[in-house]
Amino acid sequence: MRGAAQRPQAGDRDDFWSWRGAMYRAAAALDPESVERVSRVAFRELRLAGVRTVGEFHYVHHQPDGTSYDDRTCMSEAVIRAAKHEGLRIALLRVAYHRAGPGRPAEAGQLRFCDASVDDVLRDIDALRVKYNNDPDVRVGVAPHSVRAVPKEWIAELGAYAARHALPLHMHVAEQPREVAECVAETGRRPVELLAELGVLTDSFVAVHATHLSATEAEMFGRARAFACVCATTEADLGDGLPDLGALRSAGARLCTGVDSHVITDPVADLRALETLERLRAGSRVTFAPTGRTPAEELWHAGSLEGAQACGFEDVGGLVSIPRDHPSLELVEDELLLDAIVFGGSGAMFAGA
Repeated sequence: MRGAAQRPQAGDRDDFWSWRGAMYRAAAALDPESVERVSRVAFRELRLAGVRTVGEFHYVHHQPDGTSYDDRTCMSEAVIRAAKHEGLRIALLRVAYHRAGPGRPAEAGQLRFCDASVDDVLRDIDALRVKYNNDPDVRVGVAPHSVRAVPKEWIAELGAYAARHALPLHMHVAEQPREVAECVAETGRRPVELLAELGVLTDSFVAVHATHLSATEAEMFGRARAFACVCATTEADLGDGLPDLGALRSAGARLCTGVDSHVITDPVADLRALETLERLRAGSRVTFAPTGRTPAEELWHAGSLEGAQACGFEDVGGLVSIPRDHPSLELVEDELLLDAIVFGGSGAMFAGA
């Protein structure tokens, strides 16, 4: 996909939804062998950029026509093998997908993501949990794709399963205004309001994107101590919009970062966006003063320990090193090194670490 969706689409509004069509075409070509090869490239790039733990929001499960493979979890296992081969810990977040949207059956490009019943999803998660139960570098999580792709009954059952087994629960939330509008039309609730009503908004819930939240929804996040996983480089590429990070911070929500579509792999750029996006939205410079930490320390905490905890791990998964004489740092005073790394560096600093 990298570079493949960067030219105007003739005759169409070029937005998230047109990009999604190109993504479906790329996903249609994957099989268990090629998904492992592609994943190894993506994970190798992440490791070279300083990443040690990855949460894989995985939803290419079946054959392109929706028929299950004889081994229903073979695609998930291929991705896990790829991460381990490239030296990463992985949370395999098994996605549940069922429909194109409220009242709409799955489109052709979505069939290989979809399951006929929530029981099929849970059987696959059970199988993966048994297989990797004793592997310290693998976690299995639950991921209802979105309020658009699964009905509320599925969300409630998947959330209860995750709580019962103490598993991370990840979900796309309010990435696009259309998603919010459809949720209101179907349920009478905005997405986060619905999640709270269903009992899934907890301190192990991770909302991927969380771009279009109301002030009330941000407060709900804070009360639950839930995570908002901001994927800034992808959100910029897709024109998703600017989240109100100030509202989430003030409410007490926890923040972490994701690379999402791999349009660019620079976890440092995604990390500093947790502050610089708010500068763009608010029209000011340093936008928060965390208690007991500098802004760089707070962001590093979000990108390391908070990110790992969002994936079900309790530590950062190993240290990374940066050469002191790297050109990005050579003229920086020692006491300002972390500030310079977070606000002036890139993932290229970690190459060879």
